[in-house]
Amino acid sequence: MIVAIDGPSGAGKSTVAKAVAKELGFSCLDTGAMYRAIAWRALQDGVALDDEPALGAIARTYDIAFGHVEGDPVPRRVFIGDDEVTDAIRTAEIDRAVSPVSAAPAVREALLDQQRRIGNAGDYVVEGRDIGTVVLPDATVKIFLTASPEARATRRWKEYQQKGIDTPYEDVLADVKQRDYQDTHRAAAPLRQADDAQLLDTSEMNFEQSLEAMKKMIVEKVG
Repeated sequence: MIVAIDGPSGAGKSTVAKAVAKELGFSCLDTGAMYRAIAWRALQDGVALDDEPALGAIARTYDIAFGHVEGDPVPRRVFIGDDEVTDAIRTAEIDRAVSPVSAAPAVREALLDQQRRIGNAGDYVVEGRDIGTVVLPDATVKIFLTASPEARATRRWKEYQQKGIDTPYEDVLADVKQRDYQDTHRAAAPLRQADDAQLLDTSEMNFEQSLEAMKKMIVEKVG
């Protein structure tokens, strides 16, 4: 069974998806981490973020893998090639870089087969931008997870503060709005809610409330 979770940047998809997967006993695939890993590699190699052929070459050349702790279906580590990038891909720099990378058709094509192969291998919670619309359109459950730009920016700003990253809230909000525009206006698989997806707006919810609301949606869908 596949639970597909789509939504904009900063909506908390990764965190909620991992919690849902753990409670269901499913595996979890964070497709966003895959694009972030490509963005990290591009920056490390000095590749321009608008150089689609070079970005596509990175996506075709480097294997992206997830590390698991025994008995835990949720991946805790991310690798691209021989490099672990678990923490390196969760920075403000990567937040800004990942949108043009994920918009590149060559990158999306290179990763699509891998995402489908992993997702169809068992019971998975898969989250991203186009899971229910493009990657796994036959998913059993589709949820579009969102929140207001201000709510998402506040959450991300707090995460940065906890990590010691001193970024003004206004800059984080501007980045969130810019990312929304880029994700919804890109030519390849733009962000949108699938026609058969359930909408979950967590602007006024904390993490526990968001998790419970999502679990309720899944139960109501599959019984």
